Amino acid sequence: MIFLAALAAAIPEKTSPREFVQSGWEQLFPPPGNDEFLADNAKQPGVVETKSGLQYQEIKAGKGPSPVASDTALVKYEGSLRDGTIFDANDQAPMPVGAVVPGFSEALQLMQKGGEYRLWIPSDLAYGETSPSEQVPSGSLLIFDVTLLDFISAEQMEELRQQMQAQGVPGGPPPAS
Repeated sequence: MIFLAALAAAIPEKTSPREFVQSGWEQLFPPPGNDEFLADNAKQPGVVETKSGLQYQEIKAGKGPSPVASDTALVKYEGSLRDGTIFDANDQAPMPVGAVVPGFSEALQLMQKGGEYRLWIPSDLAYGETSPSEQVPSGSLLIFDVTLLDFISAEQMEELRQQMQAQGVPGGPPPAS
């Protein structure tokens, strides 16, 4: 009984007993590093590793052509860290394919419309040793669930931008008078 009282007193105020036990377990048995995790992950059924080190698993096949770096993709995604912490999510995000982190760009160019992938992006294909925010520590392996909803070419994007400008929609210079 004294042991349990001492244990309860040792648990920080805002920590559940489960979190306390988990943190102690991780101190005794630290989780594998990113390289070891990726080496094990590459052996999982359905996981493909590209030459660059990007790992992906096709959850649902898409149809048609794949976007290229100059295209703009419309994607649904959820990004998380290895511990499951979600750092970003969006249901319809337009993204210039060549202007996102290299691993995400590479994956988008492998996908087809309607395709769903799970990505494991090593830190050197993501943000490296630079932390983009408090939510993503430097050196983080990023995990994404991505659906490629649609994409348009750079030419189509420029036409759309010009149409929006002609209609007075923000996003460029006003139409010439």
